[in-house]
Amino acid sequence: MNETSFSLAGTFQELLASKKYTTIRDVLVTMNPSDVAAVLNEVEEKELALLFRLLPKEQAAETFVEMDPELQELLIKGFSDTELKEVMDELYVDDAVDIVEEMPANVVKRILKAADPQMRKEINEILRYPENSAGAWMTTEYVSLRPEMTVGDAITRIRRTGVDKETIYTCYVTKDRLLLGLVSVKDLLLAQDDDTLISDIMETNVISVDTMTDQEEVAHMLSKYNFLALPVVDTGGRLVGIITFDDAMDVLQEEATEDMEIMAGMTPSDKTYLRSTPWDLFKHRIPWLLLLMVSATFTGMIISGFEDALAAQVVLTAFIPMLMDTGGNSGSQSSVTIIRALSLGELEFKDLPKVIWNEVRTAAMAGAVLAVACFGKIMLVDRLIMGNPSVTVMVALVVCMTLAITVLVAKVIGCTLPMLAKRLGFDPAVMASPFITTAVDAVSLLVYFFIATALLQM
Repeated sequence: MNETSFSLAGTFQELLASKKYTTIRDVLVTMNPSDVAAVLNEVEEKELALLFRLLPKEQAAETFVEMDPELQELLIKGFSDTELKEVMDELYVDDAVDIVEEMPANVVKRILKAADPQMRKEINEILRYPENSAGAWMTTEYVSLRPEMTVGDAITRIRRTGVDKETIYTCYVTKDRLLLGLVSVKDLLLAQDDDTLISDIMETNVISVDTMTDQEEVAHMLSKYNFLALPVVDTGGRLVGIITFDDAMDVLQEEATEDMEIMAGMTPSDKTYLRSTPWDLFKHRIPWLLLLMVSATFTGMIISGFEDALAAQVVLTAFIPMLMDTGGNSGSQSSVTIIRALSLGELEFKDLPKVIWNEVRTAAMAGAVLAVACFGKIMLVDRLIMGNPSVTVMVALVVCMTLAITVLVAKVIGCTLPMLAKRLGFDPAVMASPFITTAVDAVSLLVYFFIATALLQM
């Protein structure tokens, strides 16, 4: 869509210059709100408000939700109170909450002032919940039915109130707000008689989440059970909202992006790359770079501690990068696999012994193959082809033994640290490549020099 949005943005700019507003509107109404938002993200600031005002009210609200927060803020500042109220009236509560959370305080005041009293109350209620909890992500706009209703009554209620609801395909049966069951529109349409009671056809085994459930867990539940929506209840079992599948997709994308950034040694950012300034990128990257630079001091201290040994066998220095890189790569393979399994709920801390046993066996096979290949490479390339007489069979043996042990240690560290982090309540991604690589580098050097000192009698 990026190349298309660039070409459409240019086309709209030409039409605006020619003041062909009717043509622009005719094209915009045929487009999906996400595509319209992509176009608006590319036009110049002075043309943004004019294009937005050409959209019909409902499409304008849907497009507004899809836009970047920076552009939303620009539009809000340019809106009159009437225009802002029109947009707010078309928004679902959860979308309004997302916008409020992204805006500065002065803009939030205008948004809340433009919202009707009921929406303002619901926004404030949702904002009380902790960030990243189910309560903070839910919407309070759902279809509620009573168990004593007939199928005919339920269909009439859906027709009367459904236009303002996030979804009408799953309806929740409540009494005094207690969640009793659910029925789908399919169940209602296929009921044999309009006089059939809802209590006779509703599903009573309802899977729900608490308001304090982590958003990532909610997203995985929606994916696991293939639900279109998941009810959110309070501690008393009262239905307070629902989370829809489209919101879960946003959560999974957000969590995946965050994990990737943490695993790469960066602080997560809310901005897209092109919206991030060099200063933004610097702030997110420099803390980790400084931390990892300081942590790498340990490897320098280890090398300094074995200066005499290296002086006696200078050839050992040539193999240090290979050993450290292989160890880091081995640890990263294990950590990424375990972090992914933890995020999908496939592993728990009690599985740690099984995980370690699997990694040990994998490391034994990988280490043996790498050691044999390394021995052949050292004797053929380093000794024969490059003609280095310092590369002896014993030197090759030291390097290969170190390599096998390093792979074993790296894989154990790589699988253990993420699970320990999860157990302690931290994001397992924190224990990904940067930290594991630093730890493995230090261990591999210690193993290397101890083996070399013992076998080469340095």
